[in-house]
Amino acid sequence: MSDATATFSALRSRLHGIAYRMLGSVAEAEDVVQDIWLSWNAACDTVEHAEGWLVAATTRRAIDRLRAAKARREDYVGIWLPEPVWTDEGASPEDLSELADDVSVAFLLLLERLSPEARAAFLLREVFDVDYAEIARTLGKTEAACRQLVHRAKDQVREDQPTRYVPQDAQRELVRRLADAMASGDFPAIRSMLAEDAELRGDGGGKVTSFPKPMRGGQRIAQVFYAAHLRYGTDVEVRATRINGEWALLRYIQGHLESAMTFTTDGSTIRRIHAQRNPDKLARIGNGMRGFALPAGALSL
Repeated sequence: MSDATATFSALRSRLHGIAYRMLGSVAEAEDVVQDIWLSWNAACDTVEHAEGWLVAATTRRAIDRLRAAKARREDYVGIWLPEPVWTDEGASPEDLSELADDVSVAFLLLLERLSPEARAAFLLREVFDVDYAEIARTLGKTEAACRQLVHRAKDQVREDQPTRYVPQDAQRELVRRLADAMASGDFPAIRSMLAEDAELRGDGGGKVTSFPKPMRGGQRIAQVFYAAHLRYGTDVEVRATRINGEWALLRYIQGHLESAMTFTTDGSTIRRIHAQRNPDKLARIGNGMRGFALPAGALSL
């Protein structure tokens, strides 16, 4: 392995993590990293600081792709949600907790409200601990402008983040109980775990049926879950696992992965559900849970 290849391989996980958090898509993140690999091969002999060059190049490429993606999402059918990533449960509790803080589906959706440059500045500083001088060189702005970008982004993200920390054990127990209730068709139990003002958002991507706008109300959402049990009975299987670092549910219908659900909770009830149903976005999780190796970089968050 050449020095240039070894350098890139050592930083690949970091680069993929930046691109995924910018774009919310594993496939697009992999495309960005592949593009940077090709550029790196052409430029490595003239680069003095490899990590800075690679991080800056990845960020700029991700900004360009995000601008294009935002335009495409205006024509997206229904609600757009990030592509979920199955998380290796063999990771340490500390790593999983840190991952859940900065790559959860709910967090990625908060980042969608930021401009591409603000999102990049915020992630580089708050998640990847890049100094302001490097952020300024990456974005072609002054350090003062970058500090302002990060400050405003933090304010925007903080407004909608839950103020109460919910321990991972409490989240796991709540999700496990919901899985049992959904699998057995226990309507009262399902309803009891959903807040009165609970919200369900589903992404079908125009490939499968889904709700065109958020569904609100614990009673209505419980009825939707119960309806699946009435229709499919024992052909419904629900598994608790880790997705994007947080406890989540995979629902299989007649042996096929139908949805991946992540949750926002207050520790005692579920307040928001993000249900990814787009089969294109479920493909990697489906393969991973069947025991096959996931694509390179898919777990490198």
